[in-house]
Amino acid sequence: MDQNMHFKLEKPNISGIKPEEIFKFLEDEKVRDIVSKSMYPEYLYWDKVKYKELPSGYKPEVAWAAIKFIRNNVLHRRESVIVDENGKKFFWVSSLPWYDEFLHEVDMNLGGALLGLARDLDENAKRRFITRGVMEEAIASSQLEGANTTRRVAKQMLREGRKPRNKSEQMIVNNYQAMLFIEDTLKSERLSIDRLKDIQAILTKGTLESATDEGQFRTDKDNIVVQDGGDGTIYHVAPNEKFTRHELERLVAYANDELKDSGFVHPVFKATLIHFWIGYLHPFADGNGRLARALFYWYLLKHEYWGFAYLPLSKVIKNSPVQYGMAYVYTEQDDNDLTYFFDYNARKIKQSIKEFREYEGQTMKENTKMVKEARTKYHLNDRQIQILRFYQKNKDEGVSVAAHMNVNEISRATAITDLQALEGKGFLSKRKVGRKVYFYATDNVEKLFS
Repeated sequence: MDQNMHFKLEKPNISGIKPEEIFKFLEDEKVRDIVSKSMYPEYLYWDKVKYKELPSGYKPEVAWAAIKFIRNNVLHRRESVIVDENGKKFFWVSSLPWYDEFLHEVDMNLGGALLGLARDLDENAKRRFITRGVMEEAIASSQLEGANTTRRVAKQMLREGRKPRNKSEQMIVNNYQAMLFIEDTLKSERLSIDRLKDIQAILTKGTLESATDEGQFRTDKDNIVVQDGGDGTIYHVAPNEKFTRHELERLVAYANDELKDSGFVHPVFKATLIHFWIGYLHPFADGNGRLARALFYWYLLKHEYWGFAYLPLSKVIKNSPVQYGMAYVYTEQDDNDLTYFFDYNARKIKQSIKEFREYEGQTMKENTKMVKEARTKYHLNDRQIQILRFYQKNKDEGVSVAAHMNVNEISRATAITDLQALEGKGFLSKRKVGRKVYFYATDNVEKLFS
């Protein structure tokens, strides 16, 4: 491949900057803020640092040399178990001010069984929130990898359990099945090489040129690279086959907590390391990004951070795909500094928690009157109330028996009873579309909410 097609970060020449220049910079109170603001609230690379305003007499290159000095200081540096193809370890800066606050927020909101997200919901409501989270994650994770089906169509397909009509829909169905497999089965199991292949096979079923590639590791002949779909610029070249196979054994041992860090590493950071490691190794010809994000969820659910089941993290990542990709690039090309990847993912987790809290709060507070009337006057159950809420926000949508079954994980007979009861009370009307029967909202739904 043409070397000019490989993306390379701009790097200033700081080799000629003397130690006394760095110390002078760090001791100057007027510029000390530049160093701290390169670490927090966002971990910055040279491409942003160079535009920071400096007092007269200081060059941006000196500022960058000082920042790199702090980041590489042994007192701030924590080496990971991950190594690159040349044997150089990846590391992260272990003393950033946001770590403690962020990890405390995660522990309080996403771990344990009594506190945190959805603590005020009953079991049925929790199940609906988890189903929503799994669906949203499956859709967004697939869209990150090129699936171009709209969210509305994708959710309707998953609710109804209909067969996918094209590759994009197949990717989403596969991702949904993989997430369910992790939640229902794999979270109580150890990871293995065979299980890695199983998950990738689920993720890529029916989407590859050759079905024989499903669940099979790539080889050197595949020449796997991560590149821009437009101009072909290469951002990452997958390591050689021998190195990748060896590192996968280490990754599996690490995921099973058998390969140990030099000290305690928080489960969220460990899950993020696994996420990065799969992306770096790119062990398969396709599905690596989806696999990396799926294993992130697996590790956290296995370690009882059950709240992550509510958070469709890929939905947030999808809104900043360039930043997500650059978090990998900064890490790999700036001395294997994983802090870029930690920083990006931490900010997205915080955003996901915030968005879920807003969604939960809105769901809990809205239509209190409607819920009371639905239960006392019409004797509706929670499933029926939930579907009326759906219709209130999606007035022209039709719901099939299969969709109601899948969303609530109930039998066909129960689903039919729910929908026919709503029809009998005047909230729904039945209509045949092709060979399927759908239920649509009547004006009485809107009246109930008014």
